[in-house]
Amino acid sequence: MAALNLTDDLIGLPGQLTEDQFQSLRANYTDEEIAELALGVGLFLGMSKVLITLGLEPEEMETTIIPTPGSS
Repeated sequence: MAALNLTDDLIGLPGQLTEDQFQSLRANYTDEEIAELALGVGLFLGMSKVLITLGLEPEEMETTIIPTPGSS
């Protein structure tokens, strides 16, 4: 559950993790694993935006456009 919460925090509104969120992560993962999870989610999110922007997503893939926080 901690990894899913981290994913929600990374793709949601910008902000810093609270100490409680870090404690939940550290109860389940090492610092190295937390970094790997965060980087993996970040890379996936970034690459998905690039693919969609370039029109390279599969035609059969359903897409949902969610504006980047702070954009109009």
